[in-house]
Amino acid sequence: MKERQNIPKATIERLPLYYRCLDKLVTFEEVEVVSSKDLGGRLGIPSTQVRKDLSYYGEFGRRGVGYNVVELKKSVGKILGVDKLWPAVLVGAGNLGRALVNYSSFEMMGLEISHVFDSDLSKIGNSINNIPVKSTKILEKIVEEEEIKLGVITVPAEAAQEVATEMVEAGIKAIWNFAPTRLYVPEDIVVKNEDLAVGIVSLIYHLSWQEEIE
Repeated sequence: MKERQNIPKATIERLPLYYRCLDKLVTFEEVEVVSSKDLGGRLGIPSTQVRKDLSYYGEFGRRGVGYNVVELKKSVGKILGVDKLWPAVLVGAGNLGRALVNYSSFEMMGLEISHVFDSDLSKIGNSINNIPVKSTKILEKIVEEEEIKLGVITVPAEAAQEVATEMVEAGIKAIWNFAPTRLYVPEDIVVKNEDLAVGIVSLIYHLSWQEEIE
């Protein structure tokens, strides 16, 4: 396996696609062996790219035979770290936060939202998918006690930085940010931003150009 810092970002971003496809092959199609051509074809990725991506992490499969689906899924899952559940705290029990907590497929990808927090007194004490909403005042205490490393932010933009800072101070090492704002965190903290507004505007932009062309 090559040093992680030498692996292209695009390759890393394709790994979850491979994992999800392999999971479907195992769970729904009972496929035992898959070729790089078939795996790539299902994802719209050239077979040469599939083989190159996987080669960064070791030798998988046999030339002319293909990959054992169960074994490859297990290997890719281990590379991604989804071979175990990573507990996470979510701050922001609004509509988006509730939707994420209720999304059952996260566990397949290794994410378990184990605690939900909010500062709104009307939400504290309620439950989302059997998880009680707690006060953000005890966020730091729970993160430290349970050594949780992953945080999810679904609060309004104006509150996101304060939440991120509190998470980092408590020991969170990776943040999945849904607030439409940039977060300022130490260099060793990983932040993945999901700006829904940007995604929607991008779709509308392409639609508007298509209408002009037509």
